[in-house]
Amino acid sequence: MEVPVPDPEETMTYSTHIDFSRDRYPFCIVWTPIPFLTWIFPIIGHMGIALSSGVIRDFAGPYFVSEDNFGFGRPTKFWQLEPSLARGGISGWDAGVTEASEIYKGRMHNLFCDNCHSHVATALNIMQYSGSSNWNMVKLAILMIFYGKYVSFWTFIKTWIPFIILVLSAILMIYFL
Repeated sequence: MEVPVPDPEETMTYSTHIDFSRDRYPFCIVWTPIPFLTWIFPIIGHMGIALSSGVIRDFAGPYFVSEDNFGFGRPTKFWQLEPSLARGGISGWDAGVTEASEIYKGRMHNLFCDNCHSHVATALNIMQYSGSSNWNMVKLAILMIFYGKYVSFWTFIKTWIPFIILVLSAILMIYFL
């Protein structure tokens, strides 16, 4: 009688524990405000994707993918995904993030067409996350609104208070002028 050999991916243990103090976000898409831009449009910000180890990679500028040094400061929001939904599981997740990072090390950054959101979408497309290869920056921005969780109440305030101050200032100026 043959004894079935377990798939190493199925027996591999991994941690989905997020360590906020060390900025470790395993299997997460992370987001933070971009000064001035997020103040005017609070749903627009900087996005990155973390490896299974929790180390964040982000397309931070032309021909540059940052590792473990998230552009524009520490994450304020995160969306933890399920690694088993990546083709190849954990190793597929890491391979997708790594390959997307290598691709974006050779790309020019463009705020409107090829940016940090595109880098994350490329990683998800490579790993065929959730059986899809139709990830894009607009889809990710919208999903982050609904599924993203703020790291803390303070990060919520950090994201929204500049916008609220600008809106209130505009209302007061219109009212008094």
